[in-house]
Amino acid sequence: MRAVAAGAAVYVEKPMTHSIWEARTLTQAVRDRKVASQMGNQGHSDEPWRILCEYIWAGAIGDVTEVHFSTNRPTWPQGVDRPPSKPVPDGLNWDAWIGPAPYRDYHDNLHAFAWRGWLDFGTGALGDMGCHIMDGAVWALRLGEAATIEVEAESSGLNGETYPNWSIVTYRFPARGSMPPVSLKWFDGGKRPPRPADLEPERKEDFDSVFYGSKGTMVAGTYGGGARIIPEAKRQEVPQPEKTIPRSPKGHQGDFLEAARGGPPASSNFDYSGSLTEIVLLGNLALHLGRKITFDVKNMKAVGCPEANGLIHRPYRPGWVL
Repeated sequence: MRAVAAGAAVYVEKPMTHSIWEARTLTQAVRDRKVASQMGNQGHSDEPWRILCEYIWAGAIGDVTEVHFSTNRPTWPQGVDRPPSKPVPDGLNWDAWIGPAPYRDYHDNLHAFAWRGWLDFGTGALGDMGCHIMDGAVWALRLGEAATIEVEAESSGLNGETYPNWSIVTYRFPARGSMPPVSLKWFDGGKRPPRPADLEPERKEDFDSVFYGSKGTMVAGTYGGGARIIPEAKRQEVPQPEKTIPRSPKGHQGDFLEAARGGPPASSNFDYSGSLTEIVLLGNLALHLGRKITFDVKNMKAVGCPEANGLIHRPYRPGWVL
């Protein structure tokens, strides 16, 4: 936010922010200041997600009404309690590293990588990987146009310190223009969706997302890689769709640098990735609350659930503002 206020272009890794309010606020600041932006969901600049979008928009698999996602994360500690305190390592500004989160003593399994699993700092397996794996669905199915989103989650349980060992999160979106209502289901921590019926018996499940349409099925990898119709025999029957999405000539970082120099906006600029981040983080909101919620996108409220407010916009440690 300081960089935006100074008029600098901003590139952030995924997820863009820790909370939904932060994503909305940062997105609006970039719009107001008219600076270039990009989130590091690198697959958004690659060919496969474009191919998937073009197949779906061409009606190759009909109306998509269900999508499944899966990941092998977490590969960091979750479902654990806080370890004993330790001295802060030399050279680490611990107070600055804590930032706006509630203060705690230094301990193991936090700095520098495993913060992903801690409620105060990270966003768990869903937040860490959802902006990659769910990107194709948000783009192809125009999920950012939804006025309301229903979300519910089941998991191994929260202990007040870390995200759960496993979770299954279900999102339901109403119709968006000509696109019908769609259900998204996320699996992590060893939980797996059912094997697609259209996948050949001998073929490995080398994908992380499955799109079920009224006329067929598509699969894709974490960053969109291997996006294809299954089975292979059907893929060969379906004509290649017209390339309607501009391609990324210089790659994810290169396109951002061009945008920073006054070129066209980067493909995952905050107008797109802000909404993607909000959708992903809604799953964590449902995990925290332990109940089904209906999210009013425009007003950034969980309908009839005032206890969600402190999670949508958590209070900051004194001295920290956004």
